[in-house]
Amino acid sequence: MRKTHKTNSQKIFLSIFLAFFIVGISFGQSSDKVPNNMIRIAEIEIKSELIDDYLAILKEEAEASIRLEPGVICIYPMYLKESPTEIRLLEIYADKEAYESHLQTPHFKHYKTTTLKMVKSLKLVDMESIDPETMPQIFVKLIQ
Repeated sequence: MRKTHKTNSQKIFLSIFLAFFIVGISFGQSSDKVPNNMIRIAEIEIKSELIDDYLAILKEEAEASIRLEPGVICIYPMYLKESPTEIRLLEIYADKEAYESHLQTPHFKHYKTTTLKMVKSLKLVDMESIDPETMPQIFVKLIQ
């Protein structure tokens, strides 16, 4: 049976992460302002014979981005259930500058150069948040 409850150390870690996240997005902003996040959905189709290699590189890049870059709030890779070679990435950056900085990192450049020939198509869709005030609540639910 799969364990669904988080250990105390996981809860503590997530609580600390959440506190830093909320402080980070609130720093320097008045209460009537919300973060100026840059939000994007990347729609990527991968050549079927290269999907396993692509996924390994993508997981490595997403993990490094979250761990190493304070301005990367979220890089959440997913695939369409009916078509596992169609990848979607939910990307949330603190702001446009954080995104531009992300593009210059060694782990992103490695991802981009090593996966270039694996990609059949790429579409970057810029998004706008409808209710940015609720974003911190998403992270609160992670620690419950």
